[in-house]
Amino acid sequence: MPAIHSPLPGTFYRSASPDKPPYKTDGDTVAVGDVIGLIEVMKSFHEVKSEVAGTGLKFVTDNEEPVMAGAILAELS
Repeated sequence: MPAIHSPLPGTFYRSASPDKPPYKTDGDTVAVGDVIGLIEVMKSFHEVKSEVAGTGLKFVTDNEEPVMAGAILAELS
């Protein structure tokens, strides 16, 4: 099953800010290069771009959850 991994350690966010909709939601189709969320490291935000394409996106990491580099953020079916 293809997966989208965290490029670096930090806090994972599914949207740009609390009042904005998430970049992607469960069940969405994802293309290579699509932004699925942000990783915050020391008040600096980095886009998480998918390196795989697929359908049936399923997040395995919750919004605002701390992650390590390489952690699986979401899977595609």
